[in-house]
Amino acid sequence: MKKYAIYAMTAFFATIAVSIAAPDKDAIMAKEKTAWQTFKDKKSDEFKKLLSADFMGVYGDGIYTLQKQMDGMQKWDMKSFSFTDFNVVFPDADTATITYKVKVEGTVDGNDASGTYNAGSIWRKQKGEWHVIFHTDMKEEKPSS
Repeated sequence: MKKYAIYAMTAFFATIAVSIAAPDKDAIMAKEKTAWQTFKDKKSDEFKKLLSADFMGVYGDGIYTLQKQMDGMQKWDMKSFSFTDFNVVFPDADTATITYKVKVEGTVDGNDASGTYNAGSIWRKQKGEWHVIFHTDMKEEKPSS
């Protein structure tokens, strides 16, 4: 009986340790939304603080470094955005992989860029702070009839 009590206590404390160490999905989703909001509002300093110095982005028009991402912000005139289908996975305690759909209304260089985009980001905890290390999005295509 003592043996079973030890197993039960071990499982109990292991569960507590895992739940304390597990990153918070809602907090990561909030950070992603903050990144979009600061981009929309063209708050360069705040947006840059959310990105890793080694940030990489992959888009239809090319591969972006941190500087190219910052420059691209100035080309956008985003009126609104909204998210659906959020999914967050933590491959380890310091990495979050996020996928979602984002409906955007706005222009890039004066051309309409409105639509629904499939998007994904990877956040990494660096020196105790979460930063985006990778982002991609592409406009959703309607299936051909």
